[in-house]
Amino acid sequence: MDTIFISELKVQTKLGVPDWERMVPQTIVIDIEIGYDLGPAGKTDSIADTIDYGAVVNCIRETLDAQSFKLVEALAEHICQLILNEFNALNVKIKVAKPSVLPGLKALGITIQRSAK
Repeated sequence: MDTIFISELKVQTKLGVPDWERMVPQTIVIDIEIGYDLGPAGKTDSIADTIDYGAVVNCIRETLDAQSFKLVEALAEHICQLILNEFNALNVKIKVAKPSVLPGLKALGITIQRSAK
């Protein structure tokens, strides 16, 4: 299996359990690994034979701009399902981090992995 990766994607979104935390967009950092068969693209040199990572980034930015989430877990699940369903990925691994959320803490977050059914 081949992997397309997007590293340290910074996105503004409304995220947090208390209502006040979702009032103002905050920056989150996302790392994504997308499982896909890249063999055909390596042979044809055609974007049609791979996943357009620019389209993935734009899709994530648009959906996170339009929605809010209470839990990082729900946001990560949403992104995984989006990539699996919209881009026909074989599997997706997502790491979502909220930087500088607590004093003395660089970031906190989660990592999840989902496969196409």
